[in-house]
Amino acid sequence: MIDEQTKRPNTFWRELPVLLGVAIIVAVVVRAFVLQTFYIPSESMENTLLIRDRVLVNKLVYDFRSPHRGEVIVFEAPDSWRNDPSEEDFIKRVIATGGDHVVCCDDKQRITVNGKALDETYIYADETGLQDLPSEEQFDVTVPAGRLWVMGDHRSRSGDSRYNFLRHNKDPMQATISEDAVVGRAFVVFWPFSRAKWLSVPDTFDKVPAPTAK
Repeated sequence: MIDEQTKRPNTFWRELPVLLGVAIIVAVVVRAFVLQTFYIPSESMENTLLIRDRVLVNKLVYDFRSPHRGEVIVFEAPDSWRNDPSEEDFIKRVIATGGDHVVCCDDKQRITVNGKALDETYIYADETGLQDLPSEEQFDVTVPAGRLWVMGDHRSRSGDSRYNFLRHNKDPMQATISEDAVVGRAFVVFWPFSRAKWLSVPDTFDKVPAPTAK
């Protein structure tokens, strides 16, 4: 009769390389197709995201649906948006989706989407409480189908759709990003632990009506 107590250690050490290999494969698959961490290098999404924050991005969600207004997304930036060729992935908030009519601004200096003003409480405010304007530039754009109008929460420090709309002769295609360029949805800040939080969609986007068919 074999003594199980003497057999188990040998079995464990024989199986350990296999277990490690499986763990590595699972980690690679998860990173490639499901979840990925991203480091925040700039101030363009303050105060929602601060420099050196780390976020977790769901790379699978948009395989089943399109991005929604108000979601924070990571995307591969168009070449024309990059100040440095090494800058590949940008993080911004979706303000409007394909078919939406996005305008700056109404008589209260609010951005409107399909005629509904956004109450953008998430826009950057300094230590005195002074908040950035929703936009210092005027625009009136219907977002092309399959594309997204995105903006940083720190409007005065963000190279986003509004900025590129003016930079590229008010061309809606140059000012927006393709849904195909989206890497995934940033849904949680996990580091530093003291700033851990969910990146939920602000309630103001729930009130935006569907675009009017033309």
